[in-house]
Amino acid sequence: MTYNRDNIAGIADEYVLGLLEPAETAEIEAQIDGDAELKAAVAASRERFLPLDSGVEPATVEEKLWRKIEAALPARQAVVSTPPANDNRRNSWRATALSALAAALLMAVGLGWSLTRVVEPVVIAVLINEAGEAQAVVEDFGSEKATVRLLGDFDVPEGKTFQVWTLPSQEMGPVSLGLIDRARSVRLRAPSLPAPRNDQLYEITLEQRGGSPTGRPTGPIIAKGFARPAQ
Repeated sequence: MTYNRDNIAGIADEYVLGLLEPAETAEIEAQIDGDAELKAAVAASRERFLPLDSGVEPATVEEKLWRKIEAALPARQAVVSTPPANDNRRNSWRATALSALAAALLMAVGLGWSLTRVVEPVVIAVLINEAGEAQAVVEDFGSEKATVRLLGDFDVPEGKTFQVWTLPSQEMGPVSLGLIDRARSVRLRAPSLPAPRNDQLYEITLEQRGGSPTGRPTGPIIAKGFARPAQ
C-alpha cells in the first residue's frame, strides 16, 4: 500500500484503530519515523481515541441475545442444499454458522459501541511548578483510571522516575496513581479510591526508580494542582 497523502489523517485513524491489513500496518510502521506529517497524524489519532480506550469495560452478553442468534439460523439453513440423511454434516454446518454469526454480530456491536461512547473525565487538574508554569494535565475518570499529559520536555535523571499522587482525603493521606518511567504522557491504573472531587490535590514527584520506598511522596515536587469538575 502506498498511502494517499491527501488522507493521512484517515490512514492514521485506521492504523490506530487496528483496521489496516498486516502488510499495510507494517508499511506505516516502517515509514512513521521518517515522515513527520504521518507521525504527527498518528499521535493526534492516539490522543483523540485515548478516552475510548481507557473507558471501555468488558461486557457480558445476555442469554437472550444468543437465543436470537440461534433462532435466525434455520431460515439461513433453508437455502443450503444438504442431503437429509447427512445429519452430522448438517449439525457441523449449523455449529460453524452459529459461531461465525455470533462473532460477526458481537464484533459489530462492540466496535460500534466503543467508537461512539465518549467517556468524560470526572475532574481535571492542571499541575504547575513553583514558577507558576503549567507542567502537566491530569484527567481522572474515576473507576481506577486516569491520564497524565506532560506539557513540556523533562529530563529524568538516571535511576529516577516520576510518580503521580493524589490526596483523596486527609484521613487516607497521599495515594500513588502510578509511575512515569520516561517523560511522556501515560494512562494510569490507580487503586480503588473514592470518586474524585472538586479541589482534590494531584502532584508529581521525582522518586527513585521503582517508586517511593515508603508509599508516600519522598522526592521533590515537580508540579502540583487542584482538581476542577470537568465541564
